Amino acid sequence: MDILGIPIDVLTREEILLRVKTFLKEPKFHQIATINPEFLREAEKNTDFRTVLLDTDLCVADGFGIVLAGLLRGTYIERFPGTDLMNEILSLANEQTLSVYLAVNKDGLSSFEEIKMAILKKYPRLIIDGANIDVWNFGNWKLEIGNSAIILCNFGAPVQELFLTQLKADFSALRLAMGVGGSFDYLTGKQKRAPQFLRAIGLEWLWRLIRQPKRWRRIWNALVVFPFLFLSATIKK
Repeated sequence: MDILGIPIDVLTREEILLRVKTFLKEPKFHQIATINPEFLREAEKNTDFRTVLLDTDLCVADGFGIVLAGLLRGTYIERFPGTDLMNEILSLANEQTLSVYLAVNKDGLSSFEEIKMAILKKYPRLIIDGANIDVWNFGNWKLEIGNSAIILCNFGAPVQELFLTQLKADFSALRLAMGVGGSFDYLTGKQKRAPQFLRAIGLEWLWRLIRQPKRWRRIWNALVVFPFLFLSATIKK
């Protein structure tokens, strides 16, 4: 489904995971983006980011605002939160004993060492490399990705997506790249996720609002402004 010019893959969780398994088998670079309304708003004004999303191998519906947009057009889009998808990818990599590279924002809540330790507690068969990276100087950073099959990056959108797409031509061993935003912090316990029942009914945003009231503008834009803009654009077609 096309939403504000960006194609969203309308797939079930099972179908998305089948795609991921296929990506891990194919000896070439694949990029996944977990789309929320902020991505689409940013893509309207950021040409480079828009180009990356249009070239992405899989655009997964993350934000609840994307689900609302689908319903406004009469289509149910199953939400697959980026944190859940990241854990599924790590689980698959653990089963296959694959190497994972963590590109970690050095100014984030969790360090590479903390994230690595937290991941290995859950997925002990993984081979993990990575580094704490100066986000605003990554163009001069020499990454030692080696034979890692997967790279996960927590720079935040749109920087993480722009960063990852630049790796396509340089690291032939990479099969899967995905930006994970703040998901590492859930693994380390630096941030607490909403209870499962809130996630199941699409109210994770409410939990975030209660814990971080300063997010109200982002949530307003995602749940009110974005659906209004989407509906207006749909009517004009």
